[in-house]
Amino acid sequence: METIYNLINIPLVCTFLILVLGYLLGGIKIKGIEIGTAGVLLVALVFGHFQFEVPDFVNDLGIALFVTSVGLIAGPKFFRNFAKNAKSYVLLGFIIILVGALTCVATVLVSGGKITPELGVGLLMGALTSTPGLAAGKEAAEAALQSQVATGYGVAYPFGVIGVVLFVQLVPKILKVDMAKERENFAAANDVQIKEYKGKLTSVDSFGFMPFALAIVLGVLLGKITIPLPGGASFALGTSGGPLISGLIVGHFGHVGPLSLKVRDDVLKSMREFGLALFLIAAGIKGGQSFVAILAEQGVMLFVYGALMTIFPLIVGYIFARYVLKLSIFNNLGSICGGMTSTPALGTLINVAGTDDVATAYASTYPIALVCVVLTAQFIIVLM
Repeated sequence: METIYNLINIPLVCTFLILVLGYLLGGIKIKGIEIGTAGVLLVALVFGHFQFEVPDFVNDLGIALFVTSVGLIAGPKFFRNFAKNAKSYVLLGFIIILVGALTCVATVLVSGGKITPELGVGLLMGALTSTPGLAAGKEAAEAALQSQVATGYGVAYPFGVIGVVLFVQLVPKILKVDMAKERENFAAANDVQIKEYKGKLTSVDSFGFMPFALAIVLGVLLGKITIPLPGGASFALGTSGGPLISGLIVGHFGHVGPLSLKVRDDVLKSMREFGLALFLIAAGIKGGQSFVAILAEQGVMLFVYGALMTIFPLIVGYIFARYVLKLSIFNNLGSICGGMTSTPALGTLINVAGTDDVATAYASTYPIALVCVVLTAQFIIVLM
């Protein structure tokens, strides 16, 4: 048994075995609903519980591949479409994080001291699957309480992923949405004339790996820029936000002079899916190492509190987007994925919607939510 364990624990074997089992699990449909790539997360949680490991590099590579692909896909139409719905995207991103923050504060207040602000913030960051928010919360907490932030994050994260993934599948089914008609209307509403370069473009490689790699390099460097905030706090786009922004910019321009920056569509879709899977493997392995132990120690109610911090922002965000902002179902759900900072849910929504263009709404809302969630993590701990 020890020999088998050691063989499976070889990083390459472990990583790709989780992919095999995760996609098998994710492909199981129950009444038309499947968890898709999120199956990789569940399998990774089990592997993590049994102390299997993958290199830290898997997490960073996964995030970079996924968000860069999303940025490059959305880039050609992003800035023009954002201008049309900018106020709605900004407002929705703010509302979603506000509802999550209020749920977190209410949980701390009604728990009778069992849930500290640090633990509550950890739950909120896990519910919103926000690694930058986790880092901000740990930075704001005293050294002795930083572990509570990490504990809350680990408990709430799995449902934070699965909850949004299921939400974007269930809502269209519950509402009996005609997806073909919605795709047609969405395509017409988001039809943008992209200016083509009149000269002859030169491609360095036929797949577009060079511009893809360039967008990642620029994005990682952009993500390292730290902006000071009031009260000694700071903000950075990080590995998730930086490549997303650079991907949008590279995708928007498409060339530098006669040098093409185009990436083939099939390459972008493959990189997007592979990056998402790698990210979920790393997150699941890390979360699974302590998930069961934390629940046993803290009780199931801790999981319930985290689940509520995922569910309330989803419901309020959807209702607000539909009845107040009057967003279409695709813009609505795309914005919610961005507002919840949920990269796995975006991958699912793209499959459900049948169009990559929903990434535009995600990319529009995500940066706003990212800023709000980082500030929220710090303010709750400092003020409570």
